[in-house]
Amino acid sequence: MQDTSVYQNPLLSRYASREMAENFSDDKKFRLWRKLWIALAEAEKELGLNITDEQIGEMKKYAEDINYEDARAFERDVRHDVMAHVKAFGKQAKSAEPIIHLGATSCYVTDNAEVIVIDDALKIVENKLVNVMDKLKRFALRYKDLPTLGFTHLQPAQLTTVGKRATLWLSDLVMDYQNLKHLQSCVKLRGVKGTTGTQASFLDLFNGDGAKVLELERRVVRKMGYSSVYGVTGQTYPRKFDYNVLCVLSQIAQSGYRFSNDIRLLQNMKEIEEPFEAHQIGSSAMAYKRNPMRSERLGSLARYVLSLPVNAAITASTQWFERTLDDSANKRIVIAQAFLAVDAVLNLYLNISENLVVYEKVIAKHIAAELPFMATENIMMECVKAGGSRQQLHERIRVLSMQAAKNVKQEGKDNNLIDLIREDDMFAAVRDRLDGILDAKNFIGRSGAQVEEFIAAEVDPILAEHAEGLGVHGEVNV
Repeated sequence: MQDTSVYQNPLLSRYASREMAENFSDDKKFRLWRKLWIALAEAEKELGLNITDEQIGEMKKYAEDINYEDARAFERDVRHDVMAHVKAFGKQAKSAEPIIHLGATSCYVTDNAEVIVIDDALKIVENKLVNVMDKLKRFALRYKDLPTLGFTHLQPAQLTTVGKRATLWLSDLVMDYQNLKHLQSCVKLRGVKGTTGTQASFLDLFNGDGAKVLELERRVVRKMGYSSVYGVTGQTYPRKFDYNVLCVLSQIAQSGYRFSNDIRLLQNMKEIEEPFEAHQIGSSAMAYKRNPMRSERLGSLARYVLSLPVNAAITASTQWFERTLDDSANKRIVIAQAFLAVDAVLNLYLNISENLVVYEKVIAKHIAAELPFMATENIMMECVKAGGSRQQLHERIRVLSMQAAKNVKQEGKDNNLIDLIREDDMFAAVRDRLDGILDAKNFIGRSGAQVEEFIAAEVDPILAEHAEGLGVHGEVNV
């Protein structure tokens, strides 16, 4: 039962998935802390420190059993979350209490655990991202040859196809995927560096044996499932990593935002709509409305994510010397909520992209209203081929176009340019071929082929790598 007497974070209560919420949970964080303490103790024992199998065994016994009440009581007393959990762990694993956290600083557990949590969150984002790509691929191929008005400056322009437009959304996601993969390839643990990054405490523990200190770090990192570690740090891992993470999340949000805006515009034109459920209410006042709620929500959440990289940039810029603690409270909020918001963005993107409704007759009607103007160049060229004067034909089309524009704009009637051309003797040579010339598919260029080529070259290889993870659906719960 939700406590309605206090503020609830809507990212948790309304938008993000449980999977992402669990990834940033206290349970996961504190279990990682204990796993890191166990890995450190094991590696220290293996390299000769006086640590027993009994102590390590007792630590492992309580690795998943977090005594939160004890930890909270200790933190009220010592005002230090890491030491509170050291004490709580030691209260359970009594024989190991003297050696828990041996030689380490708080950032040994906090920073290494944070990197692991971020890395796992990136995997969740990656899976949802490629599933959105899969759904857009299917949509693009289905409508690769369906002509639609292109728009530049939000004014009708040369025709494209519904599928070709979808590849523009897909192309954004391909770039996001590439940036995400690069970021993942750069993930490193902070490692075992000590208080200011000098490893001095560990050098003391091993009586000045630097080789053992290096080996200790290698073993701990390997036990945690990683191979890469920062060569040098202060007390923390470099906060530029957080900035890089938020930039990639921002890029994904940007792509979602663009898609959502396009859908909102297309829904206004009644050409394409996001899903609308049988009992869904679009407006409390205007019962007929079908507002693009999902796309609007997607854009709203994306806007929040777009604002976050500058926060991380400030944090990275203000790490005085070996570190300052003014990042801590900030990071507890920003990193988790950025991932929760992007998770929600991708859930919405999944839901919308696999349930888009296309109104082909409306699209054809809009083409019919604009195509006569666009077809005049083709009509003129065909008449020139039949012996007409390009200059005379151009002037006549200009005059007829003005008449048709007046018919549309001032009188609110349909575009009658083709009727005017058909009735004009100067265009007699093409009178019987006008319908063929005006076939919308004559004006879409290589759109269909471009869709197929782009998907085969850039999208399919990505989807093939993630074949086992495809089939994810986006749920909208409220």
